[in-house]
This record gives sequence, structure tokens and C-alpha cells, in this order.
Amino acid sequence: MTERLIGIALLTLTIHAAETLSYAVRMAGIRTGKLAIALSLTGMIVLVARTSNIAQGTMTGKIVDFAKTHGDFDLAGSFRFIIGGASAGTLVAIALFPTFVQLSARLIAHLEKAGSVPGMARSLMRADAIRHSVHHIRRPRLAMVRRFRKGGYPLRLMLLNGFVTAIYTVGVLAALYASSLPGPYSIGISQSSGLINGLATILLTVLIDPHVALMTDRALRQEAALASVNQLYGALMLSRLGGTLLAQALFLPAAYWVQWAVPYL
Repeated sequence: MTERLIGIALLTLTIHAAETLSYAVRMAGIRTGKLAIALSLTGMIVLVARTSNIAQGTMTGKIVDFAKTHGDFDLAGSFRFIIGGASAGTLVAIALFPTFVQLSARLIAHLEKAGSVPGMARSLMRADAIRHSVHHIRRPRLAMVRRFRKGGYPLRLMLLNGFVTAIYTVGVLAALYASSLPGPYSIGISQSSGLINGLATILLTVLIDPHVALMTDRALRQEAALASVNQLYGALMLSRLGGTLLAQALFLPAAYWVQWAVPYL
């Protein structure tokens, strides 16, 4: 079971790293003036990451089944370990952000030239493309984090982004943990992650994405400095990291809320 737990944590790490690095793809689109192509790539990354949540839920469900037959198994501690993978993935993405902006610019160029994703994939598999990719590696520096912290973006937006990230991080895990608690409707509870993730999706779509889109549009029209958008994306990444840490505190309350809410549906 330890191997399965580590595998789920690594999958969670990958999911959150990919979603956080989608900011780097958008940044590359702004720098190259090809935002539409960048948004297409971003959509693919986010789609794969969120679809992977289905695999995460199935794999984690087996841990719940194991815990039900092994009373000494620390299910809550195991879930907190998985949530820790989300924090680690976000940290990895922050460290890779400068490199991934450069690589994303190359992805955009390859996609534009190839005209399709399969064509882009074939061009990226060439030996010279792989060899040249090392030239785009950028070492993360502390000054990058200091630039991220400089103002221009509303604190309320950052707090909201962190809260939404926390909700999204615990959605599947809270529902599965709630299904292991004593009481009826265990199957219904296990399928109720949408109660939590649905709220996060609504908040993200209505309150966060429009502000980011406005800032991006202003940068494309050269009404805002490119550095301000870079700082905005940096602040969003830091708030995502804070959200994954907040998820540790929200995990059990969310599980008990799901257990309470499901009987009324």
C-alpha cells in the first residue's frame, strides 16, 4: 500500500505542477504575440491534468477500501500525504516557471509551423529539437520570487485564488474520506466530490479568470507592462501554493460537510 500511496502523491504532484505551469504557456503566448495558440496548448494541459483526477480518485478509492478492512491504517494521514504532493507540485512549477516560459515559446512556434498537435509532437521528437531544448533551461533565482511579490494586483484576488485552489485540492479526497466515516449513503458520498469542485470551478470562472483575461488583454494592447503580467502570474502561483497548504486545514471540515450535505440531496 505504501507504493500505491507514493504513486498517488506523485500523480497529484504532476497534476498540480501541470496546472500551475499553464501560466507559463500563457506568458509565452503574450511574449510571442500568439495568445490564441498558447490558450489552445493551455486548454490541452489543463484537460489532461483534470482528467487525471479521475485516475487519482480511482486509485485513492482503493486505499479507502484497504482502510475499511485494516482498522489500524491511518487514512487521514495518508490523505494529508497526498495533499502534500499538491504543494510539492506547485513548488516544482514555480521553480520551473522561467524554463517553461522559454520552452512554451518553442512549443508555440512548432505548433504554428506544424499546423497540428501530432505534427508538433513529431517535430519535437527530432534529435536536434531535443538537443536544443537544453539551451532554454533557466535557473530559478530568489530575485524572481521578490519580483512576484511586488504589487499591482488586488490582495482579494490572490486570497480568492488560494481559497479556490484549496477547495479544488481537497474535493476528491474529502469525498472519499467522508465515505469511510460511519453512517449511511457511503456510495453517494464517494461520488459527491462535484459538490466541492463545482463550487471551486464557479468561483474560478466567475471571479478569477475574467481579471486575468483583462490583464492579459491590456498587455497585448501594450496598455500594461509585460512585467506586470509576469508579476500577476507569479502572485497567482504563490497563492496556489498557499491554497495547497490551506487544503490541509480544510480537508477534515470538507469531509464532514460532505457527509452532512449528502443526505439532503
